[in-house]
Amino acid sequence: MSPDQNFAALGLTLPPAPKPLGVYKPFLIVDKLVYVSGHGTVQEDGSLIIGRVGEDMDIEAGKAAAQQVGLAILATLKANLGSFDRIERVVKVLGMVNATLDFERHPYVINGCSELFAKVWGQEKGVGVRSAVGMATLPDNIPVEIEACFLLKD
Repeated sequence: MSPDQNFAALGLTLPPAPKPLGVYKPFLIVDKLVYVSGHGTVQEDGSLIIGRVGEDMDIEAGKAAAQQVGLAILATLKANLGSFDRIERVVKVLGMVNATLDFERHPYVINGCSELFAKVWGQEKGVGVRSAVGMATLPDNIPVEIEACFLLKD
C-alpha cells in the first residue's frame, strides 16, 4: 500500500496544519529535503495538549501526545505537498519532552511519533535517525515538541 493508503487505514484524523507563532517557516524544501519546524500537540479542534510528563501526565499520555505531534507534522506535509506519497523516507526526527527532572524515558515518549511514521511509510522508510531529549519547559507548557526532516521522491 502507498503511504496515503497506509494513513487512511489507520483511521486517524489530521488536526489543522499549525500556523507559525513566531518568525520562521513551518515547512521548507531545500533540494530534495523537506524540513518541518518544531510542531506541538495541536488537536483536531485546534487546542493544545498541555502538561509536563511525570507531573501532569504519565508516560503513556506523553506517548499519545507525541503521536498527536506526529499528526500535526503530517498535517503540515499534507497541506504543503498534497500527498504523503511524495515522501521517499523519514530522514531525522528530533523529539523534545517537557518532563520532570527525574524523568528518564524520553525515547519511549517520542516513540509515539516514530511509530506513527513507521506505520505511514513502513519500517524501512518510516524510521530515520532520531534524538529524544528532555526539556525544562516547552512553549505554552506543551508536553512534546518535534521537528523532522524528510527526503522527497524524484
